[in-house]
Amino acid sequence: MTAADIVGKIFDRKLRRFILVGLFNTAFGTGMMFGFYRILGMGYWGSSGLSYFIASFVSYLLNKNYTFSSRAGHVQSGVRFAVNIGVCYLLAYLIAKPAVRFALGIVGSLATPAFLDQLAMLAGMVLFTAMNYLGQRFFVFPEKHEE
Repeated sequence: MTAADIVGKIFDRKLRRFILVGLFNTAFGTGMMFGFYRILGMGYWGSSGLSYFIASFVSYLLNKNYTFSSRAGHVQSGVRFAVNIGVCYLLAYLIAKPAVRFALGIVGSLATPAFLDQLAMLAGMVLFTAMNYLGQRFFVFPEKHEE
């Protein structure tokens, strides 16, 4: 498989559908995450974790049926989806917090912890989205080819 084949496989109709589903789910999840953080005072891990947990149910159903048109059973694809979400969430948010602090340098040391947490949550969303698409595309809902 050439580099052009790989790029063509990633940037296709499924990516466009994933983006549409993602826009909806991002608005839904972001509203919950910042509501949990600012209104309920749940903190960085609690607010991001709970919102991703809830939004993941919506994402699973929309992506399985609309984005990838997967016929895989709910148990198999559900387990793979949960593993993918968990790995992507942990990696994205473990990377985001120190990356934001490092990127801001001295400016970051002058910012409030709450501001840095919220900026890291936004950065985590971006990292999560990219990793999640690749995971869903090639691990959770892979295309089955006849040989």
